Amino acid sequence: MGTAIFDTALGVFGLGWTDRGLCRVLLPGDAPEIMAERLGRNGARLGSPTREIAALMDRIEDYAEGERVDFSGVTLDLRGAPEFHRRAYDLLLSVPWGETRTYGDLARQLGDVNLSRAVGQAMGANPMPLVIPCHRVLASDGKPGGFSAPGGAASKVKMLALEGVSVGTPAGQMTFGF
Repeated sequence: MGTAIFDTALGVFGLGWTDRGLCRVLLPGDAPEIMAERLGRNGARLGSPTREIAALMDRIEDYAEGERVDFSGVTLDLRGAPEFHRRAYDLLLSVPWGETRTYGDLARQLGDVNLSRAVGQAMGANPMPLVIPCHRVLASDGKPGGFSAPGGAASKVKMLALEGVSVGTPAGQMTFGF
């Protein structure tokens, strides 16, 4: 696996790719050294990005500056992801910029609203956040719900704000008038 770490207006991102496509996205929040260590597991090393990966890096930089970006055409390598997760990710790839769905919405599309927790688990295991836009999945009450990236729900809210979506105060946080 080849890897790259690059700076954006949101902070440092990390990418990993194989000859089959993108397989890893690390969102900002960790120090570059920690990202390099996480990306370097299993023998991966810093490499020269392919043309597609270089173009993706440009699009991520544009996204971080608030530009409308579509990642749906990125070639993904989801080997190792469970079949249910891949089905959930396929649905999620059709959710456009500035729109959200609930865990229940995706579960219904997958055949059973009772799969909401399984959808949440798939989102938490998403190896390519942003490109597979798990930040666009909200709890049934419209609150952010969980987000396993650095910064948790606050990062999710920030990403959605870039897309013009306001979801309010993340669960477990309060704002004070002083």
